[in-house]
Amino acid sequence: MWSATGMAVSLNNHRAVPALISGGLNTVSTTASPLALETDAAPPTGNLDITVSRAELLRELTAAQSVVERKTTIPILSNFLFEAQNERLTITATDLDQSLRTSCPAKVKKAGACTVPARKLYDYIRLLPEGEISIKLQDNHWVQIRAGRSNTKMVGMARANFPQVVDFPSAGAVKIAAPALRSMVSKTIFAISSEESRYTLNGALLVLKAESMAMVATDGHRLAHVERIGEVADGISGEKKTLIPRKALSELQSLLASGSGDEDDFVEFADDETTLFFRMGGRVLTSRKLTGQFPNYEAVLPRDNNKFVIVRSEDLMGALQRVAQFADERSGAIKIRLEQNELRVSSQSTDSGESEDIIETPYNYDPLVVGFNSQYLIDFLKAIGNAGEVRLEFKDAQSAGQMRPEDGNEDQKYRYILMPMRI
Repeated sequence: MWSATGMAVSLNNHRAVPALISGGLNTVSTTASPLALETDAAPPTGNLDITVSRAELLRELTAAQSVVERKTTIPILSNFLFEAQNERLTITATDLDQSLRTSCPAKVKKAGACTVPARKLYDYIRLLPEGEISIKLQDNHWVQIRAGRSNTKMVGMARANFPQVVDFPSAGAVKIAAPALRSMVSKTIFAISSEESRYTLNGALLVLKAESMAMVATDGHRLAHVERIGEVADGISGEKKTLIPRKALSELQSLLASGSGDEDDFVEFADDETTLFFRMGGRVLTSRKLTGQFPNYEAVLPRDNNKFVIVRSEDLMGALQRVAQFADERSGAIKIRLEQNELRVSSQSTDSGESEDIIETPYNYDPLVVGFNSQYLIDFLKAIGNAGEVRLEFKDAQSAGQMRPEDGNEDQKYRYILMPMRI
């Protein structure tokens, strides 16, 4: 259950933060089946022998290397899987929670497959000069890499040991505009909980409708909600809600950032009982699902915050960053005081001192003093690009505050809900 005045989490002996969500999540388990270690699929046969452009290979290795597990008790997960056939090289990386499959053109002399140590290969290819690279599988899973006068051999592992990654579903995919998805992820991902015990808060909820889409994330003390009106998601009838893990969103954010950025770009999204699929051009990202019920976030959205102030984002960011230098290191607590036509931001701590900034701005309501975590406010201002104006809406010092851009954009509604601190 959600509660606007729910469980308090102590930050130190004299400050606490009311939580947006109480600890009693009625969720039995959120564990989903990981990508299975299936080894009975028929891989390409033969000793792989290809030539590939260094620039194109490096581009795809860069996209895939972040998925590779750095520290793992399963050695094969530290490798890329290379599969060559039909004049293309397909590269797969997985950590069992998620996987990425991508490809690039290649001159395939012999079709086949091999695995190569991912980090070592990536670091080595980065150091090679531009030009053609030949990759050839040799005996005992050794892989020879030749470029110009450079000749290197790496110790690979048997292709049969590499996990079988499920293919993108043949039906039921939904098309989402890439710029819209990129914007929604950037405005919510920072609010996802990092506490592993709060299972259903370890991801963002994607809500797709025929003519709108929304994303919401919360860590129990703050909530970021963005809704885009008029966005048509091809393939949606009714409403579709999906909880996407933070790790998958982070990888998706990187892939979207490396895209062309054209307004015509789109992401194909699909899912089955255990897996989420995102296809962007020739790249397919898969992730295990987070199961369980995302809390009823609509119950805590403020509806009677009748005091507000509008300030320039740049002015507020500057004041917060300066004052936060003197906030308590553990809590990051700062105080916002609203008085006649001014907003005061202040902090103090016994270790570092005290600081105050004043922003002149229209305000004609009763005086109000409220405390917040300074980093939470800074995160929001970074998400909106620290440009234009921002509206801060309040009810009283004990109720959740709401922040949103004052940009008049009717096609996108972005709100940030933040519980106050007792200071």
